[in-house]
Amino acid sequence: MSLTDLQAAAQPIGAAEEQIQGKTPWQLAWYRLRKDKAAIISAIVILLIILSAIFAPLLSGWFGHPPTQTNTNTGLTADGLPLGPGAKHLLGTDELGRDIFSRAVYGGRISLLVGLVSTLLATVFGVTIGVLAGFAGGWVDSVISRFLEIVLSFPYLIVALVAAATIGPSMTMEIIVISFFSFAAMARIVRGQVISIKAKEYIEAARSLGAGPLRIMVIDILPNLLAPVIVIASLTIPTAIVFESTLTFLGAGVDIRIPSWGGMLSESTQFYRFAPWYLFVPGGLLLLTTLAFNLLGDGVRDALDPGSERVFAKAGK
Repeated sequence: MSLTDLQAAAQPIGAAEEQIQGKTPWQLAWYRLRKDKAAIISAIVILLIILSAIFAPLLSGWFGHPPTQTNTNTGLTADGLPLGPGAKHLLGTDELGRDIFSRAVYGGRISLLVGLVSTLLATVFGVTIGVLAGFAGGWVDSVISRFLEIVLSFPYLIVALVAAATIGPSMTMEIIVISFFSFAAMARIVRGQVISIKAKEYIEAARSLGAGPLRIMVIDILPNLLAPVIVIASLTIPTAIVFESTLTFLGAGVDIRIPSWGGMLSESTQFYRFAPWYLFVPGGLLLLTTLAFNLLGDGVRDALDPGSERVFAKAGK
């Protein structure tokens, strides 16, 4: 083989190496995430559910009726039973003749809003408390860790029921309760990450250069927590959505008159035998939403952590 042939063969390799070296860890994670079909499909499903909740008034006008409008004359059969899915009512009606499609898209607003807001609050407080405990160490870490253990030992559902009985069921109460119990798990994981990070050489170098504790936590530690925090948050959202629906189902969430998936499930228990579609619609949406968020969270985890066991398992199939 001549020298020219060797140079020609070496050029593609060098170009490939240059291309790989030019990508940041976030670009590589995005590349791996795009290759995960389950995660991409889940992201599309989540986007469609969010858009349907945002544009619920528009969809309700196109395909159904106002969610609280009773149609005892046109929305019930001659025997006074709910209508099944059809052209007039896309997903059928309930015992009052209300359109189930409209109630379902409006109900998504409650579940998604509570899930996203409570996860956001839990992430902010969890990261703050976790960073403080892990970086400070000593008695500060001990006090915070014991407090987190106490919070995690409480039965979530009983506390929520007591809060609903004391201050009354409301969406604000749901957000407070879910955020309070979600932040503790987030803080424990963040604390462990911070303990590992603060032993790194670049943290010692920052200290030797005179950087203060606040600067180290904000500039040197927080950016390295972004990946695990994103993964934890993406897996916390479906848990919050299920918890919100559970509270509403038990009467400890939003007002039952407000359309919500949990409220629809609670109402469907009275007549699911002769109107099963009213049980399957909110239950199916709840299952689809939580499954999509879980699959997307798994995909994000694999993309950010390519050395995980699940990635090797996939590669071996």
